[in-house]
Amino acid sequence: MRASKHEGAGNDFLVVLDPDDALRLTVGQVRLLCDRRRGIGADGIIRVGPGRQGCDLSMELHNADGGAAEMSGNGIRCLAQAAVDGGMVTPPRFTVATAAGVRTVDFVAGESPGWARASVDMGPVTLGPDQPQDFVDRKARTADVGNPHLVLLGPEVATVDLAVLGPQLQASFEGGINVEWICVAGDSDGAFLDLRVWERGSGETLACGTGSVAAAAAARAWGVVDPAGPVRVRNPGGTLEVTLGDRPGAPAFLAGPVRKIADIDIHPGLLS
Repeated sequence: MRASKHEGAGNDFLVVLDPDDALRLTVGQVRLLCDRRRGIGADGIIRVGPGRQGCDLSMELHNADGGAAEMSGNGIRCLAQAAVDGGMVTPPRFTVATAAGVRTVDFVAGESPGWARASVDMGPVTLGPDQPQDFVDRKARTADVGNPHLVLLGPEVATVDLAVLGPQLQASFEGGINVEWICVAGDSDGAFLDLRVWERGSGETLACGTGSVAAAAAARAWGVVDPAGPVRVRNPGGTLEVTLGDRPGAPAFLAGPVRKIADIDIHPGLLS
């Protein structure tokens, strides 16, 4: 099997092109391939299949623990680079069928080899109510971006013990949930959100695209970011830009860099 490895703001994925829709990966194979010592290492694996539902491509996403996931904002941007490089689609715009619905991607190659920029229509964000204060000791609310999130607002994120709180909060919701801790910061270019994330099925990662969208939507609802302009979200691995819809049901857009790391021939012995 052949794959390519890509990263978006440090969120890394193995992408397998499967135009004939012939490949099926087991949970054990996904776990081994994503293992950073015994395998190749990644936050997840994406299988790119032929289009369905009138789309140009289809996306099958597995987290590092082997479980299926509905959507990944950085993952679909990595998929875009792999599919363009592999000749499955032609830029600048194409559509992808995902478990969270149809997503439209705009893709532009970068000036440096291996680099590109991709923007994704993430669909509408559905915010839940504020969580009760006895649940957590800071403002918190759920958000649906095609997958579930819990966003927590506080004065800082650097000292949060994700290894303890992440699994606890994830287990508080049936089926699990992605958890984002955010705070408002600023620099010479204006305000931005600082974010750390505990991803369902992967643990702490350097970035989360859907989590950045969920965080921006919750922050706007709380009135802590500019309601009109794009929201910069500084993940540990890099900064992503979120543009929120101006009316209920309008889509949000996620944009940022994506980089190709390697082409990989996976030895048959690894998958046996």
